[in-house]
Amino acid sequence: MYIRLKHLREDADLNQTQLANYLGMSQTGYSKYETGENDIPTQVLIKLAQFYKTSVDYILGLTDNKTPYR
Repeated sequence: MYIRLKHLREDADLNQTQLANYLGMSQTGYSKYETGENDIPTQVLIKLAQFYKTSVDYILGLTDNKTPYR
């Protein structure tokens, strides 16, 4: 799951600091999500899925379909 966060961020041409600012947190805090050091809170997971226009299931690795549910 964590590698998907990194790939989504890189595909959007963002660095960790930019995404952390969007989420209202520190770059270090966000980095810990990408490395798996910290679990991602549900509200942050939802916000990331909305930002990337994908599903929470995709971020979590439960599906390989990036298309969000309707």
